[in-house]
Amino acid sequence: MRKKLVTLALQGGGSHGAFTWGVLDRLLEDERIDIDGISGASAGAMNAVLVAHGFTCGGRDGARQALKDFWESVETRAPFNGMGENASSVTGNESLGNATALKAFLFMTRFFSPYQLNPFDLNPLRDILVSQVDFERLRADCRIELFIAATRVSTGRLRLFHTRELTLEALLASACLPALHHSIEIDGEAYWDGGLTANPPLIPLVNHCRASDLIMVLLHPEPGTETPSSADEISRRLTEIGFTSAFFTELQGLAFAKEEAEQGWIPFGRLQRKLRRLNMHLIDSPEYMSRLGSLSKANTHSSFIAALHDEGRSQAESWLENNFQLIGSRSSCRLDQVLR
Repeated sequence: MRKKLVTLALQGGGSHGAFTWGVLDRLLEDERIDIDGISGASAGAMNAVLVAHGFTCGGRDGARQALKDFWESVETRAPFNGMGENASSVTGNESLGNATALKAFLFMTRFFSPYQLNPFDLNPLRDILVSQVDFERLRADCRIELFIAATRVSTGRLRLFHTRELTLEALLASACLPALHHSIEIDGEAYWDGGLTANPPLIPLVNHCRASDLIMVLLHPEPGTETPSSADEISRRLTEIGFTSAFFTELQGLAFAKEEAEQGWIPFGRLQRKLRRLNMHLIDSPEYMSRLGSLSKANTHSSFIAALHDEGRSQAESWLENNFQLIGSRSSCRLDQVLR
């Protein structure tokens, strides 16, 4: 059986990344699909590295187990776990007491830096990753091309860490929220969350991978119809824009380049030929994401994580049923609709 080769672009979004876990869990079950490369930022980077490491150590089943082990560890060890036993598995709304505590902490981050609030730079993700990912083996043996995004603090520019240069620090840098964590220093350079500059990276998957089909797994809610008016709403919307604007800019550039390549009579360059063959696909659940509470990206209650995973599996199952035959043939989504 000839397998269909794809690349994956995985968006970040805190605990909402459990939706991506569900998508990957279902895609990895399908032995008709092979993964050529994965890009990611923040939670998307975590999922990307876990798939690659698990696949290196134990094939498809190893990748699925690596994802499961990570997210189960997040449920029990993340700092804001236990948003309350009454936390909704559907909306991600927190119980009153825990929501108040989290809001209070986030309010404090407006006035105090993580160097003051978290002087010892405690980060439970570090311990989880140390116990679950062998970065030396990943660099040496992994056959999946990885592109992990981080942001240079000094310039605000994107830094991509490829498979052969991935370290624990590089992965932590990709998920380093400036308001919550100390910057991650690598070779004398300080880094913040990769979602600020590429969430997720797209062009490297086109430039450096063989696959002509790119599947984007996005965590966007539906576009809002009302203009934010309260201070909290405005602040939240500004944060959302900050973590999505780079992606939409890159996607718009890719769409324009593909359109230009398709209009040419003869594709002279290698990149032009790849752009003409490029098929874009999208797995998301904007209606579901729109129902989630405003603080739900920090909600790691087990029922909430499980609900996100199940929604991801369901959306991937539906996508496979409707679009698998299009892989290698044509796009299953219109970029102008994604960019609306």
